[in-house]
Amino acid sequence: MIRTRRGDTHRVIRWLWTSRRLDARLARLALLPAAGLWRGMMSARRAGYARGWMATHDLPLPSVAVGNLTVGGSGKTPVAIWIARHYRDHGLVPGVLLRGYRGGDEARVHERAVPEAVVVADPDRRLGAERALARGAQVLVLDDAYQRLDVRRDLNVVVVSAETSRAVRWPLPAGPWREGLGALDRADVLVVTRKRAGPDVALALAAELAPRVEGPVAVVHLGLRRLEGLLSGEPIPAGRLEGRRVVAAAAIADPDAFVAQLKGLGAAVQVATWPDHHEFREEDVAWLARASRKADHVVVTEKDAVKLRHRWPASAPEPLVAQLDPVWEHGEADLVAALDAVVTPVEQLGAPIGPDRPDSRTHRPAPPRTGQP
Repeated sequence: MIRTRRGDTHRVIRWLWTSRRLDARLARLALLPAAGLWRGMMSARRAGYARGWMATHDLPLPSVAVGNLTVGGSGKTPVAIWIARHYRDHGLVPGVLLRGYRGGDEARVHERAVPEAVVVADPDRRLGAERALARGAQVLVLDDAYQRLDVRRDLNVVVVSAETSRAVRWPLPAGPWREGLGALDRADVLVVTRKRAGPDVALALAAELAPRVEGPVAVVHLGLRRLEGLLSGEPIPAGRLEGRRVVAAAAIADPDAFVAQLKGLGAAVQVATWPDHHEFREEDVAWLARASRKADHVVVTEKDAVKLRHRWPASAPEPLVAQLDPVWEHGEADLVAALDAVVTPVEQLGAPIGPDRPDSRTHRPAPPRTGQP
């Protein structure tokens, strides 16, 4: 069995942000000046936009922004994909806007997940929106855009991971928080995601944060319920991993949740990690190919699969790609109502959404409110 673990950055970060040991606390204290500087910069930035010192621009289409308050691993991309599919299923062409990281892995994930969508990766979201409009988009979904205060959006969806409850609530770099909980006052919808956390943890976090949000609160389980072959696309029940020797290979922000989900299926898991957005080198691919011959399966995330499909050697057994299927546990109907209101003019509220309406631009009616879960 493979015993090598590649990369330890995630372990150091997990120790720094979650451990209550004295050494971790001292390390966080040493980072307090940097954390204070980060918080001050973010506060000054918010004030600059709020007071009109920095310009905020309109977008040419109805828009939904999805983002989080912490760095990486919250599940914002699966939520953004679910929203894009919702609009597609109702007859609209969604335009998905991303900043665009090196290698374009997230853009390719969206293109594969919603082939009908217009996916545009551009650091300038306003220019990206114009490009999406020119290519036929009818509604915009902005992935990782909660902190993008330079563009107005019709619905602001903030995603908070239940797994975050294990981390200290300190700003970067002493903790994982881009912004504090006070930033929830910009949210129209709160979505609490969970992967390895239990439903009680997610519901408790939703109940804690609900009073801070003037709109719906939803809870979604991003569970690993199925897999598919990297090259063949063959669907494989997740239960097939029970008792198998599995190498969990990931270059994502939160590999721990991925590993925990595989262990929850009864697999004997060995871990191989790389930094988030890592562009696999030839030696990385060769290492994974060797691992696939020694273990029963190599399992990768969809985010990594888009970087491996065109480079995987035909002589090696194909990896399996983990598919996260959102299952809404609370608040789905209220979330859907808020999404539909974005593309329904005030005078036509209640009418079915779709491209044949005379005007698909909203005047932003307030999203429906909901009680605490």
